Amino acid sequence: MADAILIHELPGGTAGGGIAGGDAAETRIDLPMTAHDRRRVRRLVEAPDGTRFALELATGTVLTPGQVLHRAGARCYVVTAAREDVIVARPRSLDEAARVGHLIGNLHRDLEADGGAIVALADAALADRLRRAGVPFDLERRAFHGKAPGEHAH
Repeated sequence: MADAILIHELPGGTAGGGIAGGDAAETRIDLPMTAHDRRRVRRLVEAPDGTRFALELATGTVLTPGQVLHRAGARCYVVTAAREDVIVARPRSLDEAARVGHLIGNLHRDLEADGGAIVALADAALADRLRRAGVPFDLERRAFHGKAPGEHAH
């Protein structure tokens, strides 16, 4: 097994439709990570092509979807949001949407607005509160681009 590539700091750039700051001939290799994993910046990560990275990033670093983790020759390794269990609430009015945002915020959870839906990481307490409030929601498995629990700001 090959030695891991040590990552002490992130290269500049993010990836979009093309790879910002990179060569158009670069091959993009996605590194799917859950919201929780994007906060774990001192660990080993294995890319789909078998390349291993030893993350030793500064405490407090949070990886974001689209962020370039490493460039090597014609390869660009990009952090992506992995599919995970989420609650997708579909408020029927602006008032109900505000209540849902309040419920999620009181649990110190992040949310993601997706069209008319509000998406948050699946959580039994949140599901129970939404049921009691009569808010329609579904449990789905999809990429969540928000922050992990415990990572919030006022």
